[in-house]
Amino acid sequence: MNKKIIYEIKGMYRDDFRITGYEFGEGAKSVCIVGSSRGNEVQQIYCCSLLVKKLRQLEEEGRIRAGHKILVIPSMNPYSMNIQKRFWPTDNTDINRMFPGYHLGETTQRIADGVFKEIMEYEYGIQFTSFYMPGDFMPHIRMMDEGYSNVETAKKFGLPYVVVRKVRPYDTTTLNYNWQVWNTQAFSLYTTTTSRIERNGAGQAVLSVLNFLSAQEIVKYSVPELMESKVVCDTDMVSVRTAKSGIFEPLIKAGEEVVVGEPLANIVHPYEGEIMETLFAPMDAKVFFMHNEPLTYANTAVIKLVRDQA
Repeated sequence: MNKKIIYEIKGMYRDDFRITGYEFGEGAKSVCIVGSSRGNEVQQIYCCSLLVKKLRQLEEEGRIRAGHKILVIPSMNPYSMNIQKRFWPTDNTDINRMFPGYHLGETTQRIADGVFKEIMEYEYGIQFTSFYMPGDFMPHIRMMDEGYSNVETAKKFGLPYVVVRKVRPYDTTTLNYNWQVWNTQAFSLYTTTTSRIERNGAGQAVLSVLNFLSAQEIVKYSVPELMESKVVCDTDMVSVRTAKSGIFEPLIKAGEEVVVGEPLANIVHPYEGEIMETLFAPMDAKVFFMHNEPLTYANTAVIKLVRDQA
């Protein structure tokens, strides 16, 4: 294992800002794995830490195949993580909306530029990322419908779902999109949680990466028979929205199967304790996403459902 500084900014009053990477194996730049780019992505950095530990073990046992280099970057934003702030502390910008970066730009643009120069030539890119809304997910791989990546490769992670989503204008400044511009097959890996550690979900995420590395003959690792990933489009998911704002009381969890008419959540009056609204399942489906904050606004998609046969 080779531990190295990927990018560094000298600090005037605090310790220097450093992004640390861990290299395993030697040879062609095969896979780059990136963890948290936001300060609340605790589960994502935890998954990377488990991967670093496992890859170090595989390397010591000679189970990283010759001619392959793997790079793991657990966090691109340790400053924000130190103070538990999602975006960059001084100007509230999102590093994952700054790629490919600009070396003479704002701080987050410079960080994106410095990191991207180090990782732009890898064959495969895997990013542990989080959704723009707070909530729990069924573990899945997410990829864009236009790009260098393909569904059959995404299935090799062995996760329950591969979600194909349409490219939107803001995607052009994300790491995933720019990786593909430079001919890297890029995949976003969504684990169960974001701001808290969930060990079972982290273990499943780490195993999925090892499944992928084994399937691509980058590491020697015996994996169980992979489940058949179901491919769905993000537009096929059904969102359940609130009509009222208030305290959010979930009645089910992500991953559970529900039937049409089943209660999914209550919206409770924050002052009077009365149930103002109950959200019901509009169809037989599986809960793909569930809002996990105690409060919610009106007209918010707090639950996403996917048909199990999709």
